Amino acid sequence: MTIRLAIVNDYEVVVHGLAAMLRSYSDRVDVVEVDVNTHPKASVDIALFDTFAQSFRDRERIARLVSDPRVGKVVVYTWSADDPAVSQTRVPGISAYISKRLAAAELVDALERIHSGETVPLQDSGRGPLVGGDWPGREEGLTARESEVLSLITQGYSNNDIVDTTMLSINSIKSYIRSCYRKIGVTSRSRAILWGIDHGFQPDRMRQSGSQLDQAGR
Repeated sequence: MTIRLAIVNDYEVVVHGLAAMLRSYSDRVDVVEVDVNTHPKASVDIALFDTFAQSFRDRERIARLVSDPRVGKVVVYTWSADDPAVSQTRVPGISAYISKRLAAAELVDALERIHSGETVPLQDSGRGPLVGGDWPGREEGLTARESEVLSLITQGYSNNDIVDTTMLSINSIKSYIRSCYRKIGVTSRSRAILWGIDHGFQPDRMRQSGSQLDQAGR
Protein backbone atom coordinates (compact mmCIF):
# COMPACT_ATOMS: atom_id res chain seq x y z
CA MET A 1 0.00 0.00 0.00
CA THR A 2 1.45 3.38 -1.05
CA ILE A 3 1.85 5.94 1.74
CA ARG A 4 0.41 9.40 1.08
CA LEU A 5 3.01 11.86 2.40
CA ALA A 6 3.16 15.62 2.97
CA ILE A 7 6.57 17.24 3.59
CA VAL A 8 6.49 20.35 5.80
CA ASN A 9 9.26 22.95 6.22
CA ASP A 10 9.79 26.70 5.76
CA TYR A 11 12.33 26.41 2.91
CA GLU A 12 11.36 25.49 -0.64
CA VAL A 13 14.75 23.99 -1.49
CA VAL A 14 14.53 21.74 1.59
CA VAL A 15 11.09 20.25 0.87
CA HIS A 16 11.90 19.78 -2.82
CA GLY A 17 15.22 18.17 -1.94
CA LEU A 18 13.53 15.68 0.35
CA ALA A 19 10.82 14.99 -2.25
CA ALA A 20 13.56 14.32 -4.83
CA MET A 21 15.30 11.99 -2.38
CA LEU A 22 12.10 9.90 -2.23
CA ARG A 23 11.34 10.02 -5.95
CA SER A 24 12.84 6.59 -6.66
CA TYR A 25 10.42 5.10 -4.16
CA SER A 26 7.22 6.55 -5.63
CA ASP A 27 5.66 3.08 -5.72
CA ARG A 28 5.91 3.01 -1.91
CA VAL A 29 5.68 6.70 -0.92
CA ASP A 30 3.47 9.16 -2.82
CA VAL A 31 4.52 12.75 -2.01
CA VAL A 32 1.10 14.37 -2.20
CA GLU A 33 2.19 17.85 -1.09
CA VAL A 34 5.23 19.88 -0.18
CA ASP A 35 4.25 22.69 2.16
CA VAL A 36 6.50 25.69 2.74
CA ASN A 37 5.39 27.84 5.68
CA THR A 38 1.85 26.50 5.19
CA HIS A 39 -0.28 23.70 6.62
CA PRO A 40 -1.09 20.56 4.58
CA LYS A 41 -4.35 20.84 2.70
CA ALA A 42 -4.67 17.29 1.39
CA SER A 43 -5.52 14.20 3.40
CA VAL A 44 -2.29 12.30 4.03
CA ASP A 45 -1.18 9.22 5.90
CA ILE A 46 1.95 10.93 7.24
CA ALA A 47 3.07 14.56 7.57
CA LEU A 48 6.88 14.63 7.67
CA PHE A 49 7.97 17.74 9.58
CA ASP A 50 11.55 18.67 8.61
CA THR A 51 13.27 20.62 11.40
CA PHE A 52 15.75 22.46 9.14
CA ALA A 53 16.08 25.99 10.61
CA GLN A 54 13.15 25.35 12.92
CA SER A 55 12.86 23.50 16.20
CA PHE A 56 10.96 20.38 17.14
CA ARG A 57 10.21 22.52 20.19
CA ASP A 58 7.79 24.49 17.97
CA ARG A 59 5.05 22.78 19.92
CA GLU A 60 2.18 24.93 18.62
CA ARG A 61 2.91 24.21 14.96
CA ILE A 62 3.51 20.50 15.50
CA ALA A 63 0.40 20.27 17.68
CA ARG A 64 -1.67 21.69 14.80
CA LEU A 65 -0.41 18.90 12.58
CA VAL A 66 -1.15 16.29 15.23
CA SER A 67 -4.71 17.56 15.75
CA ASP A 68 -5.54 17.86 12.03
CA PRO A 69 -8.00 15.06 11.11
CA ARG A 70 -6.59 15.04 7.57
CA VAL A 71 -3.16 13.98 8.88
CA GLY A 72 -2.91 10.34 9.91
CA LYS A 73 0.47 10.47 11.66
CA VAL A 74 3.09 13.14 12.31
CA VAL A 75 6.77 12.23 12.00
CA VAL A 76 9.55 14.66 12.91
CA TYR A 77 12.62 14.52 10.63
CA THR A 78 15.50 15.86 12.70
CA TRP A 79 19.21 15.89 13.47
CA SER A 80 18.44 15.66 17.18
CA ALA A 81 16.33 12.51 17.28
CA ASP A 82 18.59 10.85 19.84
CA ASP A 83 18.94 13.83 22.17
CA PRO A 84 17.45 13.23 25.66
CA ALA A 85 15.64 16.57 25.42
CA VAL A 86 13.41 15.13 22.68
CA SER A 87 11.49 13.04 25.15
CA GLN A 88 11.25 15.98 27.55
CA THR A 89 9.70 18.31 24.94
CA ARG A 90 7.78 15.73 22.94
CA VAL A 91 4.40 16.88 21.67
CA PRO A 92 1.71 14.30 22.51
CA GLY A 93 0.59 12.47 19.40
CA ILE A 94 3.85 12.49 17.45
CA SER A 95 4.34 9.01 16.03
CA ALA A 96 8.14 9.05 15.68
CA TYR A 97 11.34 11.04 15.32
CA ILE A 98 13.48 10.01 12.34
CA SER A 99 17.15 10.84 11.90
CA LYS A 100 18.31 12.85 8.89
CA ARG A 101 21.28 10.50 8.64
CA LEU A 102 19.20 7.61 7.27
CA ALA A 103 19.67 6.69 3.62
CA ALA A 104 16.60 7.02 1.39
CA ALA A 105 15.84 3.30 1.52
CA GLU A 106 16.08 3.32 5.32
CA LEU A 107 13.84 6.39 5.53
CA VAL A 108 11.18 4.76 3.35
CA ASP A 109 11.38 1.55 5.39
CA ALA A 110 10.94 3.54 8.60
CA LEU A 111 7.92 5.42 7.19
CA GLU A 112 6.28 2.14 6.18
CA ARG A 113 6.82 0.66 9.62
CA ILE A 114 5.43 3.78 11.31
CA HIS A 115 2.43 3.74 8.98
CA SER A 116 1.71 0.12 9.94
CA GLY A 117 1.67 1.09 13.61
CA GLU A 118 5.08 -0.23 14.58
CA THR A 119 7.20 1.65 17.11
CA VAL A 120 10.35 2.78 15.28
CA PRO A 121 13.33 3.70 17.49
CA LEU A 122 16.24 5.84 16.35
CA GLN A 123 18.48 3.86 14.01
CA ASP A 124 21.81 5.68 14.23
CA SER A 125 24.31 6.99 16.75
CA GLY A 126 23.60 10.68 16.15
CA ARG A 127 26.84 11.17 14.24
CA GLY A 128 27.62 11.54 10.57
CA PRO A 129 26.54 13.74 7.65
CA LEU A 130 23.14 14.28 6.15
CA VAL A 131 22.71 11.60 3.50
CA GLY A 132 20.31 13.20 1.03
CA GLY A 133 18.01 16.12 0.47
CA ASP A 134 19.02 19.68 -0.29
CA TRP A 135 19.55 22.98 1.47
CA PRO A 136 20.25 26.66 0.69
CA GLY A 137 23.88 27.37 -0.15
CA ARG A 138 24.80 23.81 -1.07
CA GLU A 139 26.17 25.07 -4.39
CA GLU A 140 28.39 27.48 -2.40
CA GLY A 141 29.96 24.56 -0.54
CA LEU A 142 27.99 24.93 2.69
CA THR A 143 27.20 21.76 4.61
CA ALA A 144 23.63 21.15 5.79
CA ARG A 145 24.52 22.21 9.32
CA GLU A 146 26.35 25.38 8.17
CA SER A 147 23.36 26.23 6.01
CA GLU A 148 20.94 25.73 8.90
CA VAL A 149 23.00 27.98 11.17
CA LEU A 150 23.22 30.67 8.49
CA SER A 151 19.47 30.44 7.87
CA LEU A 152 18.82 31.10 11.53
CA ILE A 153 21.33 33.99 11.56
CA THR A 154 19.54 35.47 8.53
CA GLN A 155 16.27 35.28 10.48
CA GLY A 156 17.85 37.30 13.29
CA TYR A 157 18.54 34.52 15.80
CA SER A 158 21.25 35.07 18.41
CA ASN A 159 23.84 32.36 19.09
CA ASN A 160 21.91 31.33 22.20
CA ASP A 161 18.69 31.15 20.17
CA ILE A 162 20.46 28.89 17.68
CA VAL A 163 21.65 26.65 20.51
CA ASP A 164 18.06 26.30 21.73
CA THR A 165 16.77 25.57 18.24
CA THR A 166 19.43 23.14 17.01
CA MET A 167 20.44 21.65 20.38
CA LEU A 168 24.09 22.03 19.42
CA SER A 169 26.65 23.33 21.91
CA ILE A 170 27.67 26.98 21.80
CA ASN A 171 31.18 25.91 20.75
CA SER A 172 29.77 23.91 17.84
CA ILE A 173 27.65 26.89 16.78
CA LYS A 174 30.68 29.18 16.83
CA SER A 175 32.67 26.64 14.80
CA TYR A 176 29.91 26.41 12.18
CA ILE A 177 29.71 30.20 12.01
CA ARG A 178 33.47 30.54 11.45
CA SER A 179 33.53 27.92 8.68
CA CYS A 180 30.37 29.38 7.12
CA TYR A 181 31.77 32.93 7.09
CA ARG A 182 34.98 31.67 5.52
CA LYS A 183 33.10 29.91 2.71
CA ILE A 184 30.85 32.86 1.84
CA GLY A 185 33.60 35.46 2.23
CA VAL A 186 32.24 37.61 5.07
CA THR A 187 33.70 38.64 8.42
CA SER A 188 30.70 39.98 10.35
CA ARG A 189 27.17 38.94 11.30
CA SER A 190 25.64 41.91 9.51
CA ARG A 191 27.41 40.95 6.28
CA ALA A 192 26.35 37.34 6.73
CA ILE A 193 22.71 38.43 7.09
CA LEU A 194 22.89 40.51 3.91
CA TRP A 195 24.52 37.58 2.08
CA GLY A 196 21.83 35.24 3.37
CA ILE A 197 19.02 37.55 2.23
CA ASP A 198 20.59 37.77 -1.24
CA HIS A 199 21.06 34.00 -1.52
CA GLY A 200 17.71 32.56 -0.46
CA PHE A 201 18.22 32.00 3.26
CA GLN A 202 14.92 33.52 4.35
CA PRO A 203 11.82 31.30 4.77
CA ASP A 204 9.59 30.90 1.72
CA ARG A 205 5.85 30.39 1.43
CA MET A 206 4.21 28.01 -1.04
CA ARG A 207 2.35 24.76 -1.48
CA GLN A 208 2.76 22.30 -4.33
CA SER A 209 0.74 19.20 -5.03
CA GLY A 210 2.11 15.87 -6.19
CA SER A 211 1.20 16.56 -9.82
CA GLN A 212 3.11 19.84 -9.78
CA LEU A 213 6.10 18.08 -8.25
CA ASP A 214 6.02 15.46 -11.00
CA GLN A 215 6.08 18.17 -13.68
CA ALA A 216 8.93 20.02 -11.96
CA GLY A 217 10.98 16.85 -11.77
CA ARG A 218 10.78 16.10 -15.50
